[in-house]
Amino acid sequence: MCILSDRDISSLVSRKLLISDEYSELSLTPNGYDLRISSVQVGDDPSLPSEEATIPPGRWFAVSTMERLSLPGDITGQLWVRSSFARRGVISSFGKVDAGFMGVLTLTGYNASYRELKLERGTRFVQIVFERMCSASMSGYAERSGNYQGQDRLTLEPRG
Repeated sequence: MCILSDRDISSLVSRKLLISDEYSELSLTPNGYDLRISSVQVGDDPSLPSEEATIPPGRWFAVSTMERLSLPGDITGQLWVRSSFARRGVISSFGKVDAGFMGVLTLTGYNASYRELKLERGTRFVQIVFERMCSASMSGYAERSGNYQGQDRLTLEPRG
């Protein structure tokens, strides 16, 4: 397994792989890409997600990404909350983005600080590090579970 460099990421994006929509050169890092917030939902608020929100201390929240991912069968993504948010008290836990996943991501966090946290559309929230697998998977995300395959907005419940 190897981590893709900015050169690798740029080359694949130019072919509509990895990130197929809303790519921004400003979000490219030497060894990854900073995914930006599209919409925010605070807690279990039944209202529709909005483009900005203030997260009170001690509250859970969810965001969707602006970027639409399009991972081939031999590349996964590892997600990391940006250190600027960790320094402000945001706690998040993420899994791998499976090979073959296509769509926007829904990510969750918790404001563990004593201060309000303002989130708005376009803010870089997490870094994705792309990793090339030793070989392509036998079955991609869509064939295995695909619960969130093709999602185009903040989605909390599995689709499948």
